[in-house]
Amino acid sequence: MLAKVRASVVTALCCTALGAGLTGCSGESLENWDPMAPATSRSAGAAPIDGTEKIKVAGRSVNVSCAGDQEKGKPVVVLLHGAGDGLDKLAALQKALSGKNRVCSYDRLGSGASDQPEGPQDLAGVGKTLTGVLDRVAGDAPVVLAGHSLGGLIAARYAPDHQDRVKGLVLMDATSPTMADDIAKAIPESAKGPAAELRAQNLAVFQGNNPEKLAIPDGKVRPAGDIPVEVIQHGKQYLAEVPQYGQRLERAWAEGQRKWLAISGGSRLSTAAKSAHYIYVDEPEVAVKAIERVAAQVAAQVAGQVAGQKTAG
Repeated sequence: MLAKVRASVVTALCCTALGAGLTGCSGESLENWDPMAPATSRSAGAAPIDGTEKIKVAGRSVNVSCAGDQEKGKPVVVLLHGAGDGLDKLAALQKALSGKNRVCSYDRLGSGASDQPEGPQDLAGVGKTLTGVLDRVAGDAPVVLAGHSLGGLIAARYAPDHQDRVKGLVLMDATSPTMADDIAKAIPESAKGPAAELRAQNLAVFQGNNPEKLAIPDGKVRPAGDIPVEVIQHGKQYLAEVPQYGQRLERAWAEGQRKWLAISGGSRLSTAAKSAHYIYVDEPEVAVKAIERVAAQVAAQVAGQVAGQKTAG
């Protein structure tokens, strides 16, 4: 695509800005742990998922994986993959978190082993699928959504309308809430050559030309209450290697991360200094610690609410 840019940079940029998967965006299975293994508990439909199971959401098959024990008062952590990826890419992160948390992931329609969407999708439709997944894997338990790239954008768009359920967010180099406009401004219409191609591909993807057939419109960041939120941005400025317009792309991306802070009065921004776009791969300990912090904060809030109710009673 961009002949003058290293293949690794192009791959990361496409998974970041385009939201489209290229070679290198899929994960590898881990030794002694397979997120695609059949679930060991499938009875009665309501039994906890342990391993991977396909569930029905609005008539579509959705591939879900869960691990770890659910403890009363603790949230269920749900991981959302980036565009072009699937739950297999999150396998290492899910395993690392499962020692202390109940953690699940799923393939969105058009990704991984889930069904293809019946037609074009919008964020509302993707949100309905997410609700169906949460109904199955979390029930009435509080939820922490941890999303990477496009998964982060979806989590942040979903949370304001589901404050009764989503009690914490971790956004790992999430796609900017104004990504299409950011790209259009960073790479002007007058651009030529590879930059012009990159611009056109980006804008097409955000209009729905992607594996999920998902249109991704720009929009303002809406508040989701004072829930704990951690926004983690990449520290390795790989976008700067895009010829001529790289520094503009980096500045636009950084500004997009700051915009997400408006989602909550409890938001915190940090930088994964040694990471490019895949923070949870480049510095898994950074992602794990952030998710565990948010999960612990949510658990403490739940415990405080329970104690308050007992005192009032």
